Amino acid sequence: MRQILVTSALPYANGHIHIGHLVEYLQTDIWVRFQKLRGNRCIYICADDTHGTAISIRAQKEGRTEEQIIAEMQQDHVRDFTGFGIEFDLYGSTNSEENRELCGEIWSALRKADMVVEKEIEQLFDVEKGAFLADRFVRGTCPKCQSENQPGDNCGNCGETYSPVELVDPVSTLSGTCPEVRKALHLFVQIEQMHDFLDEWTQSGTLPSESANYLKNFFLNEPLRDWDISRPAPYFGFEIPDSPGNYWYVWFDAPIGYMGTTKKWCDLNGENFADWWRSEDTEIHHFIGKDIQYFHTLFWPAMLKTAGFTLPTKVHIHGFLQVDGEKMSKSRGTFIQASTYLKHLDPAALRYYYASKLSSKVNDLDLNLEEFASKVNSDLVGKVVNLASRTVRFIKDVGLATEYPDDGGLFAAGAAQGEKIATAYEAGDFNKAMRLIMELADKANPYVEENAPWELRKDEQKADELQAVCTVALNLFRQLAVYLAPVLPRLAQQAGDLLNAPITSWDEAASPLLGNQLNKFEHMMQRIDPKKINAMIEESREEQALEEEVPVVKHSYQDDAAALQSEPIAEQITIDDFAKVDLRVARIVEAKAVPEARKLVQLTLSLGGEETRNVFAGMKSAYEVDALQGRLVVLVANLAPRKMKFGVSEGMVIASGPGGEDIYLLSPDEGAVPGQRVH
Repeated sequence: MRQILVTSALPYANGHIHIGHLVEYLQTDIWVRFQKLRGNRCIYICADDTHGTAISIRAQKEGRTEEQIIAEMQQDHVRDFTGFGIEFDLYGSTNSEENRELCGEIWSALRKADMVVEKEIEQLFDVEKGAFLADRFVRGTCPKCQSENQPGDNCGNCGETYSPVELVDPVSTLSGTCPEVRKALHLFVQIEQMHDFLDEWTQSGTLPSESANYLKNFFLNEPLRDWDISRPAPYFGFEIPDSPGNYWYVWFDAPIGYMGTTKKWCDLNGENFADWWRSEDTEIHHFIGKDIQYFHTLFWPAMLKTAGFTLPTKVHIHGFLQVDGEKMSKSRGTFIQASTYLKHLDPAALRYYYASKLSSKVNDLDLNLEEFASKVNSDLVGKVVNLASRTVRFIKDVGLATEYPDDGGLFAAGAAQGEKIATAYEAGDFNKAMRLIMELADKANPYVEENAPWELRKDEQKADELQAVCTVALNLFRQLAVYLAPVLPRLAQQAGDLLNAPITSWDEAASPLLGNQLNKFEHMMQRIDPKKINAMIEESREEQALEEEVPVVKHSYQDDAAALQSEPIAEQITIDDFAKVDLRVARIVEAKAVPEARKLVQLTLSLGGEETRNVFAGMKSAYEVDALQGRLVVLVANLAPRKMKFGVSEGMVIASGPGGEDIYLLSPDEGAVPGQRVH
């Protein structure tokens, strides 16, 4: 039995999970489930990447602490991952004491090895915001390939790494201004000291060949550049113990988060941390995107090697997601949040489609929406689920046959393919595994068509033959369900429930079920309706429209801030809260002072037709009652009636101002009519 520790890249705690992210997490989850089904001891570790400037800026903007932002986003991330059937053994946070301790341990090892140097560097400073800019808050033109709109640390086009000051025409994403260059003291790790080790390690078969060839270029002509590992205060992260006022850069503590979360898992489960990160008996597998391979294949192994930790056994690297052959687009509605997808479509469909496209190569993956629907409908609904749905009802009362019938060698042939399919899973060639499985399905379905159990059931003399045919069909279905279990865990569970035999091992595909009683067939998968895809796209487009920032308009008005300062904006509410308030246009058909009251005016409001409301409003000091008659106002129409000394008030009219003579009724523009709702 192998002992395997698996990680995915840590999602940043300042954004939601989208279908592009899911390529990686579904790929990893499928591989982990396969390993567990094969009987290996395999744990899947992940965490939120929580540090950096972005979290602090958002916290300041929203009037909350960084910790509150992190906690809320972690709940959302776990919700989305769970919705897609992604199971972590522990999902943690880089903002943990376990992570801080391990950062300190690795840092001490780097110091002891004399790999840390101090340099005064030039850094971009946003004058308008009064802050040094983290890499992610700078965009500009790559100094190597001239690709525009690249981030401040590495180019998404050519893979070149650089410092933000090397960007051509840099722009601060915080203010939209051109930052200025200022000097600051930073700490660097000299990974060139490990040149020979890293050259050998990256070419050792640990990486995909495309990545190994790409990295080879870094060792040929120039020394490996020093790694800027610190950021000056203010910065949300871990302060460097021996360098007060400086913090470890997020790319230092983020991968250590794999270890910190493992340490926490060990503490919770009575395990020895050294058995997972200081043991030759443990395999460590990282799943990452090609955009961060430089950090994971140069800096990260340098850190691990120096500190005496286990190096990765394999780094699985995937490409980017495109939708219909193009980069995901918010304006086209193809930048789809995980939560939006789950509102409209079955997560099993995306799990299968991604699996049918993923290989061990570093290739981009295209989600062709038309193919997505047809492939899922044809393969899963038409070929796999149909084997069970078309046969189980005919023998539900008698169960499976006690001896396996002659099926012309179909089940044996499927069992013989088990190792070939397993080899494809192991290598990450999920697309090959899916092809092999569907080839078995293509052979199983003609068997059912030729033997037509729906015809056999009409002849009582053929009851045994009917049972035999359905026994074969259901065993072929179960065999497919075993092979698909890493990709479709819910289908595997449903197959186990239907046949009274939970799927727990890969080897179960080699032996048929006999004599089992059967349960009622429950719906397993639904055909994808293109209308639901369109609805998902439309909702994604609408979400983008709501998220777009309103441009800052420069004008000559000098509005005083005193009113807002004297009465600050109330606690935030949701759109659902606001929807409860029914605002209506109303006309004042009668207004009269209430003699016994110092402030009150009694208003009779028309909502159109015969619908009127009696409202008492405290505006006597601001308005002459005669001037109010005929005026259109905004009425809170569903406010509970309030019994007052002078009568019952049946609503409230909307006004602004601090009171006294400074009261200003809000009136609709010309064209509004009584009874209209105000949205």
